[in-house]
Amino acid sequence: MKTQIPKYLAIASTFTLFLAACGGSQQQAGAPGAPGAAQPPAGYPVFTVSAQNATLNTDYPATIQGVQNIEIRPKVDGYVEAIYVDEGSVVKKGQLLFKLNAPQYRQDVNNAAAAINSAEADVNSARLQVNKTKPLVEKDIISHYELETDVFTLNTKIAALAQARTTLANAKTNLGYTTITSPVNGVIGSIPYKIGSLVTGTTTNPLTTVSNIGKVYAYFSLNEKQLLEFSRTVKGNTIKQKIANTPAVSLILSDGSAYSEQGRIETIAGLIDTETGSASFRAAFPNPVGLLRSGGSATVRIPQQVKDGILIPQRSAYELQGKHFVYVVDKTDVVKSVEVKIMELAAGQYYVVTGGLKVGDRVVYDGNISLKDAAKIKPEAMAADKVYEDLK
Repeated sequence: MKTQIPKYLAIASTFTLFLAACGGSQQQAGAPGAPGAAQPPAGYPVFTVSAQNATLNTDYPATIQGVQNIEIRPKVDGYVEAIYVDEGSVVKKGQLLFKLNAPQYRQDVNNAAAAINSAEADVNSARLQVNKTKPLVEKDIISHYELETDVFTLNTKIAALAQARTTLANAKTNLGYTTITSPVNGVIGSIPYKIGSLVTGTTTNPLTTVSNIGKVYAYFSLNEKQLLEFSRTVKGNTIKQKIANTPAVSLILSDGSAYSEQGRIETIAGLIDTETGSASFRAAFPNPVGLLRSGGSATVRIPQQVKDGILIPQRSAYELQGKHFVYVVDKTDVVKSVEVKIMELAAGQYYVVTGGLKVGDRVVYDGNISLKDAAKIKPEAMAADKVYEDLK
């Protein structure tokens, strides 16, 4: 015997099962992480732009020269008899450097001295003759013509004596050239000629070079564009005023270390070299311990101060077709790609912004690869001292 189920009970059961199925589906779709559920905004570090001070450094290759680099050359011919200094020695002005063996100049002195003795004897003899003739003329014993002749002879002998003395002075001067001293305080360079070498006034190489390096010059160049920027940014109406207003410069040595003394720019060439298209600058640096030597190479670093400027970390910007962009966060936490203008010089790992941002703007610190324009984010505020810690 079959049991019959009422129709209204079957309909009610079916409707109940339908409601349960729909409710379960809605609950499952609304669960976090479920397909179709709304995803929460991703978190990104964000900083607020603030005014900062920074120093921009521009580096220029430079060559080092002493204030004086004097070639020591012989003025007379002779053999190197003695060398009193060594290469690299520090010498004082007037210190003996070389002695040349040139006996002909000693002989010239002796001959000139003997000629003076002879000339002095002739003058004395001629003066006696004048003294002898004068009273005879006064007594009309002899004619006045005889006295004039004797006076003329005396004057000739006096002139010969003066010439002999000049010859002796020249001979002594030439003899003095065989003893060579340092004309300045400095450091001895290479000494190519050794004892016994014949040297002359026309010898190609000097005996040595004395470099005065108590102060050194660093020579470097700026191209036309850099020169124009220098002229526009440094205060002053004249070159002299601009040089005076240029900040102290530093020197980076060839090993990458910073030289302990700071220098000043002293001169700027008045002409631009047509071959290189650059103008020559000269900066002077004190060199009290002689660390810098003539002929060396280094890098001159010129600082440029930025006060209350807008700086952003380089990692916060991205480049597209030669332009730079950052993501700015608005009040609704939606990001917008904004083009920024930056200076050619960078302050370390920071760009100096000249347009596109203002103080108070919120900028995404990092995450440019994953972000898209008009995306909503969850800002994670960064402290200013954390963002700009590399500027301290």
